[in-house]
Amino acid sequence: MLRACNRWDAMQFWKRESISRPQRAQAQANGRAPRRLRLLLVDEDATSRAVVARRLSHLGYDVALAEHGFSALNMLVTRPVDIILIDMGLTLLPALTTMRKIRAAGLADNACFVMIGGRNDRVSAVEALDAGADDHVVKPFDFDLLDARLRHLCARAEQVGALARHNAELDARIARRALELGETRDALAEMQADRARLVSSIQALHDEIARLNAARN
Repeated sequence: MLRACNRWDAMQFWKRESISRPQRAQAQANGRAPRRLRLLLVDEDATSRAVVARRLSHLGYDVALAEHGFSALNMLVTRPVDIILIDMGLTLLPALTTMRKIRAAGLADNACFVMIGGRNDRVSAVEALDAGADDHVVKPFDFDLLDARLRHLCARAEQVGALARHNAELDARIARRALELGETRDALAEMQADRARLVSSIQALHDEIARLNAARN
């Protein structure tokens, strides 16, 4: 029944999409083209895969297709992506299991996971988000809205990644500084010890001279 609903939803993808592209228009106004995001779509329905891939490709995505979760795992070994769209109706390897296996294998540490469900399937949306998905979208898509959500997710992920890299660099600088300060303290302590030994030697020499002078007298 679920697959039948998915096939019906897939046919709705053919509705005419809006011509409004505010993000691309803004990018063009700024004299640059938006970066082509790399996206992997995992869907067992061939019609859905073809239609979504065509629309997203027109929106500026580099789209790869996987017919099931096992295929997605194999593809990600050699193909890094920014976004992974997974249909919640997967049967060969369930959608949430696919997401967990990808993450456990470390195949897409920087990718955003977006699960696809039916419009009336609120349970799957809750399950997906509870399982750690970054977002959940429903079919049939408004492709302009989907585009905006995907780009927002990627922009946020890039910001988080940049912050994490900045924090790592800061931690490294702090560690280097602490090491330098530790070496400085060690050098200072060694200098102080040398000074103490020198003072002791001078004092001993003065004591010996005083003893020799006393003996002469």
